[in-house]
Amino acid sequence: MTRAFLGLGSNLGDRRRHLADALGSLAADGDLVATSQVYETDPVGGPEQQDFWNLVVELDTTDSPEALLERCRALEMSAQRVRAVRFGPRTLDVDVLWVDGEERSTEELTVPHPRMFERRFVLAPLAELAPDIATRKLLATSGGEVRILGSVEEVVHQSK
Repeated sequence: MTRAFLGLGSNLGDRRRHLADALGSLAADGDLVATSQVYETDPVGGPEQQDFWNLVVELDTTDSPEALLERCRALEMSAQRVRAVRFGPRTLDVDVLWVDGEERSTEELTVPHPRMFERRFVLAPLAELAPDIATRKLLATSGGEVRILGSVEEVVHQSK
């Protein structure tokens, strides 16, 4: 089993439902270990759009990074994500952030995620689950503002 981290975000449509459905699918697969709190974050790049809800999940998995990417894409498809504008609004965005002991740099997948160490919306929730990866120093030098909305139970599963 290998420790892996996925970043989830939503800023289009029913954010609560999109995140809840993705978390439910990950839990059903049996390798979900932990979830961070939910953060509200300003969009980075792209057109003007609604703030994101972001969180990070930890998996204990036998999946390869490529298999994790396929799972991410399946979750996005289930949320009817449309890739119309780069960095545009999206129902669900799921990224492979980190897979212990793995590095990839292909057209389809880069692990560790190439921009994760620059973005507070990734590092803040990741630091909750993996302070060995998202150190205080990295968090202090990352860009963007984040606001804690609360736990997954309080925010995502609230009055489902």
